[in-house]
Amino acid sequence: MTGATDGDGDAAEDARRPSLATVARDRRVWLILAVVAGLLVCCCSAVVGTLIALSSGLLAA
Repeated sequence: MTGATDGDGDAAEDARRPSLATVARDRRVWLILAVVAGLLVCCCSAVVGTLIALSSGLLAA
């Protein structure tokens, strides 16, 4: 025996995780990243808008 094997007797090196390039081609990854980026932009813009409104006296603190 020269290397580790999995349950089927195949070399464990053959059952590696997919590479970063393979994962990046997956559309689900891009969809998740787009949703997270959209939520981040919306939350940040809401916080900035609230701070601007508070600093200009538009909202009563």
